[in-house]
Amino acid sequence: MVCAVGNRRRVAHSCASVVAVLPWTFVTTTLVESNIFTLSIAGLTLFHGGRYLERAWSSREFAKFLLVVSLIPNMLCFLVLVMLFTLTRNERWTLTTIAGTIPLQISFLVAFSQLVPAHTVTLFRGILSMRVPKFPLIYIGVVTILSLTPLLTSASLFLSLFAFLTSWTYLRFYKTVFPDLDSSQPTSMRGDASETFAFAEFFPGPVKPFVAAFSDQIFNALVAMRVCTPFSPGDVSTGQGGSYLPRGAPGGVRAEAERRRALALKALDQRLHAATSTRSSSQPPNQTSGPTISTQPQSSTQTAMTSQPTAMLGETNYNPDHDHEKEGS
Repeated sequence: MVCAVGNRRRVAHSCASVVAVLPWTFVTTTLVESNIFTLSIAGLTLFHGGRYLERAWSSREFAKFLLVVSLIPNMLCFLVLVMLFTLTRNERWTLTTIAGTIPLQISFLVAFSQLVPAHTVTLFRGILSMRVPKFPLIYIGVVTILSLTPLLTSASLFLSLFAFLTSWTYLRFYKTVFPDLDSSQPTSMRGDASETFAFAEFFPGPVKPFVAAFSDQIFNALVAMRVCTPFSPGDVSTGQGGSYLPRGAPGGVRAEAERRRALALKALDQRLHAATSTRSSSQPPNQTSGPTISTQPQSSTQTAMTSQPTAMLGETNYNPDHDHEKEGS
């Protein structure tokens, strides 16, 4: 028994020594994968998701985001494993490997939920369709199931949970957000006060009220501890209006202007069609007694306006999505 206790102490001491000598491993371990399958998924995630987020934010903001969602989940997972070893005295917790891009993958899903919260992804030719904010919890469920198999370690579940909470907290309260270049808002603000990015929006409809009440209590406690700063009324109104969206993000001020311009062109085309049909119906019938004004050749401009009204402005086939129609109503 003494030997067993001595081995446990040596294991705990070795873990602490590694962390003290190599502290940067809390960041670099995120890029380590154990098999070719997870390595392929990690490569696709970093290339496509990273390119989209870097274009929407900036290289500097994207690098800060990567640092936050890599460092904090790994540190929290390490502390949890050490605590479990202290409580259970089971060396399996200290020998568990903390590695992989799981924190980055779920953090990217949370970031997409902020950028495109109203987008719906359709799979299997329309059999399955869901909104983007539903994917983080689905990903956590998949990781939970795979952590029970040899494919993933038990630390993967802790990494996914901590990365989900870390990425949402950072984007909700701390990340610097710049307005669209065409908007007349201040230079920058922190966080995202929009209701579409509330914590309860990630959960199914029946449990949203319970999650919202629980998260509000935690937020009030964090505000009392001065960990978080409550949003001002101006931040809430700005978040509700959607003016503070990342540069180039879908649904920004510039996209809204294009949508209204397309709707105006469509209304103008409809009015031209109505005016042309009214003019053609009010013309007198042709007479055979002699040439009159109605039988004389029309000018090229009038012919183009009466015979082909859509050739002047072109055809507008803009179909706004359901979310814009709901907002308009």
